[in-house]
Amino acid sequence: MSTQPLVLAVDDEPGILRLLRQELGHQGFRVITADNGEEALHLAEEHRPDIIVLDILLPGMSGLEVMRRLREVTDAPVILLTARDTDSDKVRGLEMGADDYVVKPFSPEEVAARIRAVLRRSSGPRLGGRRLVLAGNLEIDLDRRLVLRRGQMVPLTRTEWLLLQQLATHAGRVLTNSELLSKVWGPEYRDDVQYLRVWVSRLRRKLEENPAEPAIIKTMPGIGYMLDAEALRSDQRYD
Repeated sequence: MSTQPLVLAVDDEPGILRLLRQELGHQGFRVITADNGEEALHLAEEHRPDIIVLDILLPGMSGLEVMRRLREVTDAPVILLTARDTDSDKVRGLEMGADDYVVKPFSPEEVAARIRAVLRRSSGPRLGGRRLVLAGNLEIDLDRRLVLRRGQMVPLTRTEWLLLQQLATHAGRVLTNSELLSKVWGPEYRDDVQYLRVWVSRLRRKLEENPAEPAIIKTMPGIGYMLDAEALRSDQRYD
């Protein structure tokens, strides 16, 4: 069985599918394609791709509706393709579970790089078989639920850990305010942004060198927060 990651590319433009199939194939990926939502759902269920590249503007069933239905059959990460570079598109896609987005027009090399980054984040860096996220001077052990700062254990409350766990599990990805609120506290909290700010501030005081100028938990104004994946130790990266 092939160990090359399988990519499902979904777009109604034959030229884009041809370009993605050719370029991603050259870069070591296996690629299957669909030009509509129904076909994409069928292929996702039949072939279980490792990652899905999905255009938002599809005929008939929109890309966002396809993504919603994909979540019923697969937990494969999704990268959205959109021709509209607006915050509302980004936020809506991220809220519905997208792992990243690429704005058209794009280079196939950019898409390949994003695919590798998302697959790397989804698999999680591992040391000794454990999922270990390294950010700045922090070690976040997702399996043992431990946080070390310069080798010293950082005590976290249950809520602080649940918030950090979400950020660390998706290191390098922007999590929207409503997404974090819903996953950590429940859907009834999804609009309580001030509540989230308070808990992020508490977490930063325990984790950041300078909480007033955070380097690890980054704020994406108007969107949400991200655990900075650039600080992952280079010898633990997967290419």
